[in-house]
Amino acid sequence: MTVLDWVHRVAVIGEVGQAHDGSLGTAHAFIDAIADTGADAVKFQTHIASAESRTDEPWRVKFSYADDTRYEYWKRMEFTPQAWAGLRCHALDRGLSFLSSPFSLEAVDLLSRVGVAAWKVASGEVANPQLLDAVAQTGAPVLLSSGMSGWAELDGAVARLRAARAGPLAVLQCTSAYPVAPQQVGLNVLGEIRERYGCTAGLSDHSGTIFPALAAVTLGARVIEVHVTLAREMFGPDVAASVTTTELRQLVEGVRYIGAALQAPVDKDEVAIELAPMRALFGRSLVARCALPAGHVLAAGDLTAKKPAGGIPPARLESLLGRRLHRALRADEPLREGDIATS
Repeated sequence: MTVLDWVHRVAVIGEVGQAHDGSLGTAHAFIDAIADTGADAVKFQTHIASAESRTDEPWRVKFSYADDTRYEYWKRMEFTPQAWAGLRCHALDRGLSFLSSPFSLEAVDLLSRVGVAAWKVASGEVANPQLLDAVAQTGAPVLLSSGMSGWAELDGAVARLRAARAGPLAVLQCTSAYPVAPQQVGLNVLGEIRERYGCTAGLSDHSGTIFPALAAVTLGARVIEVHVTLAREMFGPDVAASVTTTELRQLVEGVRYIGAALQAPVDKDEVAIELAPMRALFGRSLVARCALPAGHVLAAGDLTAKKPAGGIPPARLESLLGRRLHRALRADEPLREGDIATS
């Protein structure tokens, strides 16, 4: 898909990030694995070390065995424009929208030439007005993450994107913790995003589970983004905050199921009519608890309710007490209308 669609159904994005660890082959393997889950999009991150980082940038977590500095790590994560174009073509061939978060103006320029289905503004770039302007001016849809921002900062970013005539906007609730705890997910924020900005709300989740995303969809989220790993044993700083491809497939199935349920309101009265045959099987009729002679005056202990339905329903039991039997009943024999004396 050339444009990410979150209008007709919830868009599920598999985030690769740097899980490829600089291997172009692994990046392509992620595309195939994510496509096989039924997700809508694959997302990468486009880093150009010299454009976004100083050589003395500190590590968030010192995890790399191959790089002495974070700058060296960003450098090793770079792909050529031709490589990015190849990743996009592969994604489109597999029916996926192609996304990548830019972390510099140079990355915006590169991705503009490659082509992205939407811009994903990472949480750390929300306060980067030049980058916001650059993505907005393309007119493409924008996914704005919010992992480190308060409302005032988000207000400014949304206003700036709209002033620059950005395309359709989705603001994603996110908490920049890896992994995020249940108490940090922030499902309550989804409704406030919709009310505050009048736009689509979504969830960018770092919990490493499928549960927050499923809950978010029931609360109206239209975009779901989760980090993906090919295996729990893989190397990388985001593995603990990622779902496996098996879990991503379960997430997609759950999102589709919930989406279908939300789009089909149920009329209880109509369903009751449709299920009348089932009600006959599961319903009950009044039967004699023991043998009762003709002329017997019915008392509460004389009758009980047993399946199937078809006779006098249990709801009428109280109205029958004190009435006289017109004929004798065997034990377990259903009570019929004609069995009750009229006077």
